[in-house]
Amino acid sequence: MTAILGISAYYHDSAAALVVDGVIVAAAQEERFTRVKHDHRFPMHAVEYCLAEAGLRPEELDYVGFYDKPILKFERLLETYLAFAPRGFRSFASAMPLWLHEKLHLPRNIRKRMPGYSRGIVFVEHHESHAASAFFPSPFDEAAILTLDGVGEWTTTSLGVGRGNRIELSHEIRFPHSLGLLYSAFTYYTGFRVNSGEYKLMGLAPYGEPRYVDLILRRLIDVKEDGSFRMDMSYFNYCQGLTMTGPRFHELFGGPPREPEAPITEREMDLAASIQRVTELIMLRCARHAHRVTGAKYLCLAGGVALNCVGNGAILREGPFDDIWIQPAAGDAGGALGTALFVWHQLLGKSRVAVPTDTQRGSLLGPRPDEASIRSFLDARGAVYRHFDDEEELVDHVAGLMASEKVVGWVQGRMEFGPRALGSRSILGDARSRAMQSTMNLKIKFRESFRPFAPCVLEERVHEYFQMKPGQPSPYMLLVANVAESKRLPGEADATARGLEKLKQVRSVVPAITHVDWSARVQTVDEERHGRYYRLLKAFERRTGCPVIVNTSFNVRGEPIVCTPEDAYRCFMGTNMDVLVLERFVLLKEEQPGGGAERDESYLSQFKLD
Repeated sequence: MTAILGISAYYHDSAAALVVDGVIVAAAQEERFTRVKHDHRFPMHAVEYCLAEAGLRPEELDYVGFYDKPILKFERLLETYLAFAPRGFRSFASAMPLWLHEKLHLPRNIRKRMPGYSRGIVFVEHHESHAASAFFPSPFDEAAILTLDGVGEWTTTSLGVGRGNRIELSHEIRFPHSLGLLYSAFTYYTGFRVNSGEYKLMGLAPYGEPRYVDLILRRLIDVKEDGSFRMDMSYFNYCQGLTMTGPRFHELFGGPPREPEAPITEREMDLAASIQRVTELIMLRCARHAHRVTGAKYLCLAGGVALNCVGNGAILREGPFDDIWIQPAAGDAGGALGTALFVWHQLLGKSRVAVPTDTQRGSLLGPRPDEASIRSFLDARGAVYRHFDDEEELVDHVAGLMASEKVVGWVQGRMEFGPRALGSRSILGDARSRAMQSTMNLKIKFRESFRPFAPCVLEERVHEYFQMKPGQPSPYMLLVANVAESKRLPGEADATARGLEKLKQVRSVVPAITHVDWSARVQTVDEERHGRYYRLLKAFERRTGCPVIVNTSFNVRGEPIVCTPEDAYRCFMGTNMDVLVLERFVLLKEEQPGGGAERDESYLSQFKLD
């Protein structure tokens, strides 16, 4: 037996992943355990979970790998600071304590936190980790690979190919020229938090008009036909300062950045639409160039930019590849998994067999609750619940609650690895409801009203509701497709509506998941990957005739996705959620002690708005 632990840490979304004899056994982000969103610290809790899941002690590990090369990254930081001296001193001073105490002493720190482990530490380059996470779990024996993110050591974009059990990266774009950092600059400028607000910018884009595209391409970034690009760094501040954009950027777009929580204006909407259009342009050109260089039929994607599901959908629809596969934990968390797989296949030379459904196991790689501990917890809280011995009775009962427009918190099986809730730690609702989108945003998630929700749809019926091929899988919610023409209600939409006025328009028979441009971030659900969750959707379909429901992550704004039943119960009681399902236990809010009272403001106050 060969056990390999991969670790990512010290930037954002720290994580650990365990691979045993080439099989992905466990993977989780540290934030889920510490309840600190995007926790960057050493993933001690995630490491402990991975080892416990496999029944291993640290001394039984054969290899520990880290997802980048700190010395190369430190070299890049020093060169950047020196190039901008003395302007970069504040940024330099803020970064150095973590480097001097943690990052430059990683072998020592890893062994200190994992007593008993005495073997070597393998350091894998950042974009190699991303590439390994993209290709090795994929269903392809051979594929082109694209990795796009902010920055690793020096690389910001890489292109290569995977064949069998090996990957080879042949092209790269280097810091400071970065599509990820360009997108983050607009995230910052429009008033959202970098490294977490990019989803908001993508969701805001359909409300605006891409009126700044030509300006961006003329002044900020020069994009070539092969997707390579160079940025005019005089507009940006991330090399030398503590902000993303500089005075020239602000002058170009008519004023200072929007203050967080300030009203969103048409300027922010148009900026979001414009940078999204530019991002899709670059992603498509990179994909086409990757096809020309490699001649591959398939494409694998990873890196933070690969979480831009609108861009992914464009590549699948308009690009030259027969199919694409995106690592569900495409950001830095996935680097932990890529590192472990890189050691197994690339360094140890172990064979790899691609399987049609991939080897990511639905990305359901986190801890699972057991019913005895759930019952004990609920009894200790005096909670009122009903336990279902029969699963069909359970899913039919919950489907009936959803059909009556109840909002359901759903915890079952292993927690998802990656930023998306995929039906194990989810909040669910009726996609047919005209009120569900605003209800979930304003009364449960406590987030901006413009944020769209994703649909979950039975895989065998995906083509009926979305512009996708019959049975086309999208199990990781990483592709955007438009709602099918036959399901739209064009007569009810006002074509003259602007900005957030568009939100009031009912556009389809599933309005809760139809964005203002007719798009939806689709997750397909199948029985092999999703088990009980699939059977819930089948029960809902039997009751309503509709195979589509709303799925959003089980958390409130500023909080990580819930991990344990205790996390879920606190969120349930602290919000206006109607129903909580913990495995086969069903709780109704109205029956709980104090369940009729207003939501618990003390619960919400512990989370920082992001």
